[in-house]
Amino acid sequence: MESNDVLDRLPRHLLNLVIDQPYNQYTAQDHAVWRYVMRQNVRHLPVVAHHSYLDGLKRTGISIDRIPQMYGMNRILKEIGWAAVAVDGFIPPAAFMEFQAYNVLVIAADIRPVDQVLYTPAPDIIHEAAGHAPIIADGEYAAYLSDFGRVGSRAFSSVYDRQLYEAIRHLSILKADPYTPFHAIEEAEARLDKLSKLQNEPSEMALLRNLHWWTVEYGLIGSITNPRIYGAGLLSSIGESHNCLKPLVKKLPYSLDAKNFSFDITRQQPQLFVTPDFGHLKTVLDEYQETMALRRGGLSGLKKALNSGSVCTVVYSSGLQVSGKLTRVLDDGNEPVYIGFEGPSMLAHNDRQLDGHGVTYHKDGFGSPVGNLKGFNANPETMSDGELASRGIETGKTLLLEFNSGVKVEGYLAKITRKDGDAVLFTFNNCTVMYRGQELFNPGWGTYDMAVGNRIISAYAGPADPDAYGLQYPAPAEKTHHLKHTESTSRLHDLYKEVSLLRENGENTLALSNIWLAVKQHYPDEWLLPLEIAEICVKEDNAFGILNDLIQYLERKGSETQDLKCLVEDGLKLLPINQPN
Repeated sequence: MESNDVLDRLPRHLLNLVIDQPYNQYTAQDHAVWRYVMRQNVRHLPVVAHHSYLDGLKRTGISIDRIPQMYGMNRILKEIGWAAVAVDGFIPPAAFMEFQAYNVLVIAADIRPVDQVLYTPAPDIIHEAAGHAPIIADGEYAAYLSDFGRVGSRAFSSVYDRQLYEAIRHLSILKADPYTPFHAIEEAEARLDKLSKLQNEPSEMALLRNLHWWTVEYGLIGSITNPRIYGAGLLSSIGESHNCLKPLVKKLPYSLDAKNFSFDITRQQPQLFVTPDFGHLKTVLDEYQETMALRRGGLSGLKKALNSGSVCTVVYSSGLQVSGKLTRVLDDGNEPVYIGFEGPSMLAHNDRQLDGHGVTYHKDGFGSPVGNLKGFNANPETMSDGELASRGIETGKTLLLEFNSGVKVEGYLAKITRKDGDAVLFTFNNCTVMYRGQELFNPGWGTYDMAVGNRIISAYAGPADPDAYGLQYPAPAEKTHHLKHTESTSRLHDLYKEVSLLRENGENTLALSNIWLAVKQHYPDEWLLPLEIAEICVKEDNAFGILNDLIQYLERKGSETQDLKCLVEDGLKLLPINQPN
């Protein structure tokens, strides 16, 4: 990976998801698919896209004629404070969000097959590089993306979310492979359909993913009656960029209510949301953030952390951060009174691990009370050592701390740990912790570290100090397919390559005639290569006979299906000649 200042800031735990762009594996047909889509975009999008799109194409250094080398793009992206990395298809949503928070665009290295030119259910380099990259040249929109990434990387997911992600990823991989047996796609669709019908209360990430979909991926901007496109899914989809502005697709004003609209990634969307401007996106994001455990904490936040079943961080009012897998929350019906983490846990402050309190030391977990001490009007975390001592809390003494909830901590106070002047941790030896007759800690378990803080002010997904915790996103077990083409398909790709070289190096009527003959004889389903040949023939005085034959062939081809009709007609519009309707 060719690095730059932006990429150098990426944390280690994201690097497992980064791959080398398999540039030499792109076929000449792949480049032709890219070229077709990009030429259509340049023709069509100035009329329907947000004004910053075409300027962004130029600023981000994206080629019209060939699939871009994304690390070459980085030399230009860094000028607007962004970078790009290649990944293998869908990556976990939390990781995707975190890349975005670091101003890094993740680009799925694959490209859609020729039979999915109009729309693809899988992320590909057209979607990412031609859809996302140009629009981030707009500074206000780029700031929204970064903010969204920061919020999204802290959102709680559920076990159901992870199952759904795996099912969608699997189906997208199968659909992107032209050699996948139909029954395998049917089975994957049935599995996804079954999962989708399960009644589950949506997680924070599920609702946030909806907001992401209806803005970053499928957003419209302007007025309800005259919107323009800015979402990458629309910018990169020839089919939807044409259809989305038609009356058949319902237009709704973008608001927080969009979080309640789910989506089907395998189909074109029945409704879209229109934001009046990019500033409004940030307003709605802030509204949503206020509903999250990240901002609210408390018992509701702890329950979200508990239900996530994954590593999270809980923040006490003292600023102490406890990271690990939350498995226990005791409460009095309104407020938490004791929380417990199982397995490797870590204590941190300001996103930095406390010395000596990493996952090796707290390998078996961590537990601590929450709430006010009996008889205390002030919060212990804000009291000086002298003030604490005046209340009987000082190191070198055995003491009993009783909370209003009924939790009792009795032991020898060995140490008070402070950060930024506030007490964050009381460390006890020979300690017992009890709650309503239930033993929560006994002296035989070793040293007891008690979190200081009367409230839980925040809870969010992931560890506070990811590198110290040892967080990793393993590379997906199921890889996108590196296609092994048949001999016939490989010969077709060779023909695409010959045509590309003729376009770049000069016309040759005899060579074009031979290629066109081979296509007619062996590849009767082809439409894109004949368009490529026709483009060259227009410029070649001696190729009128071939051109006439090509146009008649393409018009017949366009009559076979509605999709082919759209593709062929749009392709013919790119030729610098007038064609009959």
